[in-house]
Amino acid sequence: MIAGCPGAANIKGAPELKIKSCPQCGGEIELFTGDIERACDICGFVAYNDTLSCILWCRYAEDCVGEETLNRYRSK
Repeated sequence: MIAGCPGAANIKGAPELKIKSCPQCGGEIELFTGDIERACDICGFVAYNDTLSCILWCRYAEDCVGEETLNRYRSK
């Protein structure tokens, strides 16, 4: 993996927790930086992570974040 790519800084390393407010019911949705989406435990509304990354288009993305992470992000 490439160590110094700033575009993947929010994906690699220790995940950070973000709490979002569900726009449907107002409940809390816990999203980690590595999550692509998470459903609200109360109403089931699916919230998406706001993290945009160059791994969606960079030709070196697999070298940077690894095949498993790359496939998870590109499948959405």
